[in-house]
Amino acid sequence: MSDCGCHAEATNAAERRILRIALALNATMFVIGLVAGLVAQSMGLLADALDMLADATAYGIALMAVHRSHAFKARAATLSGSLLSVLGASVLLGVAWRAFNGSTPDGRWMMAVACLSLLVNATVLVLLQRFRQGEVHLRATWLFTRTDVVANLAVIASGMLVWWWHRPWPDLVIGTAIALYVIREAAGILREARRA
Repeated sequence: MSDCGCHAEATNAAERRILRIALALNATMFVIGLVAGLVAQSMGLLADALDMLADATAYGIALMAVHRSHAFKARAATLSGSLLSVLGASVLLGVAWRAFNGSTPDGRWMMAVACLSLLVNATVLVLLQRFRQGEVHLRATWLFTRTDVVANLAVIASGMLVWWWHRPWPDLVIGTAIALYVIREAAGILREARRA
């Protein structure tokens, strides 16, 4: 009975369901964060939205990769990594533009949206808890989400500082840090795609 493969099938179905939920939550928060970042003029929120897109992309690739060829997986990962690299560089250019042309973001918007992102990422982290000791690609989703929780807390803190001091630099610093992290994630995806 233990060799029937039934447990593997059930686990794969459960993993796909969890990844679909995580994908939907991250894609929704990408859109919310993007709009809020533009309205609040916050590079931290825009970078955090980009990080949500990076996670949604990773979940999407994991879902698409089921029963697909290695070549398909490599092409999907290459496209994803390239797109994230361009978006990360765009956020860095946005940070530079805001640093020179000046605009102070709305710290209250930053805190509110970052709190919502934190709630979403905490939910996804709980859902992915079962992957913490799983296969390497599933364990990576848990680690990325754990890092996202830290990024959300950093955006909340920078929003508090922006609101308190009425200065843009905390937002620019956190926007730069998250954009660099996303670019690093993109580079890792591209390396994995080349190896595949």
